[in-house]
Amino acid sequence: MNKINKRNLHITRRHFFEECGVGVGKLALAGLLTSSSPRLAGARGLGGGRAKHVIHLFMAGAPSQLDLFDYKPELVKLEGQPLPPSVYKNQRYAFIRADAAVLGPRFKFQKHGQCGMELSEMLPHLGSVADEICLVKSVSTDQFNHAPAQIFWNTGNGQPGRPAMGSWVVYGLGAGAKDLPDFVVMSTGAGISGGAANWSSGFLPTKYAGVRLRNSGDPILDVSSPAGVDAKLQRETLDLLGTLNRRDSDPEIASRIASYELAFRLQTSAPEVMDLKSESKETLALYGCDPNKPSFARACLLARRMIERGVRFVTIYHEGWDAHSDVAGTSRNKCKETDQASAALVKDLKQRGLLDETLVIWGGEFGRTPMVENNPALGRSQGRDHHPQAYTMWLAGGGIKGGVTYGATDDLGFHVVENKVHVHDLQATILHCLGLNHEKLTYRYSGRDFRLTDVHGSVVKDILS
Repeated sequence: MNKINKRNLHITRRHFFEECGVGVGKLALAGLLTSSSPRLAGARGLGGGRAKHVIHLFMAGAPSQLDLFDYKPELVKLEGQPLPPSVYKNQRYAFIRADAAVLGPRFKFQKHGQCGMELSEMLPHLGSVADEICLVKSVSTDQFNHAPAQIFWNTGNGQPGRPAMGSWVVYGLGAGAKDLPDFVVMSTGAGISGGAANWSSGFLPTKYAGVRLRNSGDPILDVSSPAGVDAKLQRETLDLLGTLNRRDSDPEIASRIASYELAFRLQTSAPEVMDLKSESKETLALYGCDPNKPSFARACLLARRMIERGVRFVTIYHEGWDAHSDVAGTSRNKCKETDQASAALVKDLKQRGLLDETLVIWGGEFGRTPMVENNPALGRSQGRDHHPQAYTMWLAGGGIKGGVTYGATDDLGFHVVENKVHVHDLQATILHCLGLNHEKLTYRYSGRDFRLTDVHGSVVKDILS
């Protein structure tokens, strides 16, 4: 070894670093680092809110608020007539004219709970937890198309490159889980328009990035050992690699060592958390979950298991809500996939004493228009276009008032007329529930202090319990 010059020794280290992880070394799961060292704990030393965890149910493609949450009798009266110019003024749309004919709600609505919350007949299970949720009917966004709007909701900016909300939360609060990532992402469909930019750590250190778990097979690629490799060999390999790496005082090398160590532990913890055999038949029935089949229901149950083990932030992306044609059919199918499990998650958390410390969020990137989209050339009929001016989301637990309907839109569901809540306001409120001040949770990059809400956002105090 003494005959090897320093440059060649460096190359040898890199060779070990890249090639000798024996499966686990290839993981390099950036989001796993926060549990393994005090140095990697919360960067801001903040916290103290009622919520300790977040389960984010993101309905990619944008559900139709007018058919699910925001009933408008006036749309029934005006169906088939052009939208009055005084309403749309200079608005432009992607696939329809602004004066397109009005389309009334496709479903009946009824009131639920002691609070009398009005919901579509497509959401009977959500109605059973109406007194636990806060329905915000006055959400607005700056973005009009799917990818920018999804990235905007998840990162506070419409362009890729900013840290995701989950990354900011883990950066602010520090580790909660010991042997699992603190920011977990699951997808229950074919993929979302905004892609991995929605859970990227952006300019934050890569240890804060979301870690995506797969629907089938190994939950994380390479988490299983290859044939002929046992735990003893892996342990010896990692020990040797760690010895070589510790000769370098570079803090990023220390981060990589921590990554390998936690990835080694993950080989046991990840399969265990994904195995639903310990769940009772009653719990599986509550969610409508087949433990052997990937589904939104299975993902919701896994999310509960993860926060029980300390995971800070779980996002479930459920795609397919983009109803440019047959908004009734799309809404019916998507509610069938999501309504029971969404409500079950709230019920399950409450009966386990976890709802008070877990903030649940449900919604998409924008809403749908009160006007119909009909385009024979594209094979579209009875759909709705993108609508960023007003839409609906709901929240539950974690310091949010239950049984509350907040905000209102005009008679056509076009504009917010009461208690407008911008996306940045909701982001600020989510951080507040976790004990994080959105104006103080900052990271210096390229000469300025960045934050999730940029220079905007106010906490929506009226919905806090």
